[in-house]
Amino acid sequence: MLHIRKNDKVLVRSGKERGKIGKVLRVFPQSNRAIVEGLNMIKRHTRPNPQRNIKGGIVEKEAPIHLSNLMVISPESNRPVRVGYTVLSDGRKVRVARPGGETLD
Repeated sequence: MLHIRKNDKVLVRSGKERGKIGKVLRVFPQSNRAIVEGLNMIKRHTRPNPQRNIKGGIVEKEAPIHLSNLMVISPESNRPVRVGYTVLSDGRKVRVARPGGETLD
């Protein structure tokens, strides 16, 4: 189970984007990476494809960032937190903020 999920607000802990905050658009569990909105931008040279209605040129898009470089921001306290897990009385396993204890799901 990954500590970061889609739509989480995260802080980048290291790399060229260190200190910036963004929203997770996509998570790739196989490679332990995530795409964060507006961060780690790369330029991609694309060829025109009239069938898919794609214009050619240089397109800027987000590149994946390794999950170890991301830290979840708690929605309640609005601070970066470590993630732990707790099983509730109804049997659901939820993510909780450490050391605060508030649920993130």
